[in-house]
Parts: sequence; C-alpha cells; structure tokens
Amino acid sequence: MSVYDYCQLKKDIDVIKKNFPFIDVDVIGKSVNGRNIYSLRLGKGEKKILYNAAHHGLEWITAKLLMKFVFDYAKSYIKGVRLKGYNIRKLHERVSIYIVPMVNPDGIEISKEMKMWQSNARGVDLNHNYDAGWEEYKELAEKEGIGVPSHTRFPGAHPESEPESKALADFTRRINPEYVLAFHSQGQVIYWQYQDYFPPNSLEIAQKLSAVSGYKLDLADGLSSYSGYKDWFIKEFGKPGYTIEVGAGENPLPIEQFDGIYSDILEMLVMAETL
Repeated sequence: MSVYDYCQLKKDIDVIKKNFPFIDVDVIGKSVNGRNIYSLRLGKGEKKILYNAAHHGLEWITAKLLMKFVFDYAKSYIKGVRLKGYNIRKLHERVSIYIVPMVNPDGIEISKEMKMWQSNARGVDLNHNYDAGWEEYKELAEKEGIGVPSHTRFPGAHPESEPESKALADFTRRINPEYVLAFHSQGQVIYWQYQDYFPPNSLEIAQKLSAVSGYKLDLADGLSSYSGYKDWFIKEFGKPGYTIEVGAGENPLPIEQFDGIYSDILEMLVMAETL
C-alpha cells in the first residue's frame, strides 16, 4: 500500500506553490518531531470555513482526499469550468475555504511501521486532546485502562497539551470559521452534535451533507462523544461542526476505495457557498 505521507504532502505543496499562486499556503505550527502543519486557503471571500484531516496516523487517506480537492479546485478555477456543478470562480470570490490536510504528520510516519498507531509521536490521541468534556473523557478512559501514552485514545496531560492540537485550535480561533468539517475514517457517517449543544442550522446543514454524500447522520456516544475537535468547536464557538467518517472497513482503508470515497464527498466539499 502506498501511504500518503508527509513526504508526498510536501511534494504536492511545492507543486501548488509553483503552479497555483492564487492558493495561499501557510504553516500554522510544527509537530512534536518538527514537521510542518500546513494550511491552504482556497478563495478570498469573507465567509470562512475550515476542513481538516488526518488527526489519526492510520487515517492518511483523508489527507489525500483533501489534497485532491485542492488540485481539482485549482484546475477548475483556472479553466473556468464547474466542479460537481458549482461555479468555482464564483465560489472563490465569496468563500474562503481553509484546509489543514495533515494534522498529525508524525503519527502517519509511525503508522507505517507500527500498524495500529493513531496517536502523535508522544502517544497522545489528538482527537481526544481538546477542551470539550476532556476531564470526563480522562476519567472514563482511565476506567478502560487508558491512562498512559498509547497508540490510541490517550488524551494527554491537559487539553491542547500537544503542539498539533494546539496549532489547529489556535488557527481556528484566529480565522473564526462559520463551520468546520473534520475528516476521519471509517464508517460512512456524519456526527453533527456535541452533548446538548445544537447550534443554529446544524441539523439542516448536516442533512444537506448527508443528502449529497449518502452518509448517514448519527450521534456519538461513549468515549467517542468527548474531547474531539468538532466537539470543542461546537462548544466554544456555538457554530456547526461535523466529523465526517469516510469509507468502510478497517483502518488503514485500502487505496482502492479512494476514488469511490472522493466521489461521495466531493459535492460536500464544494457546496460551501450554499450552506
């Protein structure tokens, strides 16, 4: 299996810088092992939305999906052709789509050798390192025997203890997006709420995302219902946030699923102007 890793991401970033100067590329932070955490900005509109992927090491396919979208957006913009029926030049003027394709570059590298690895280089599960029921999660996790750094589910010493989650949280605070999509794998499901927080329009948007992707809507429970990125966004910003679980099977998903997954989620990615 050809893993979409940090090296491939850097190559793609270089291509984008060279060929698509209308796409802004930034580094919003560094991983534990010093790798860049990149962001890309598509468009220049006042409306801001944020997509991120690869919080987990085995879920590298989500980074590849978002980077393919960047290239397809760029080519559609240059050629003046529609993408999935949407006018990209019009979208470019009205919306700024911020993309953080690889939140956990160290974890992806480690997962190539340690096949169960989801955490960052310090053994912290980045998607349980946000300040949304973190204390409750920590207590529940310890009862499940998850009390020390591990390949998955360990929440860290405190919320945003890790440079990767801190970088994404700070970036989110800086741009203050209208809504966020956090891409994970797998399950073909959209999680759209946190506890008793139901921001305005959150269900309406979730239903639209479901309609164009075929993914079902669901409510998280148990350990998965605490301390995630979208949980924190909903709690802190009072705006809609979504976890999109792409594909089906076991992580890492086979690359053979890539084209089908991309086809499922593409309209979800370009319909930003209408949400």
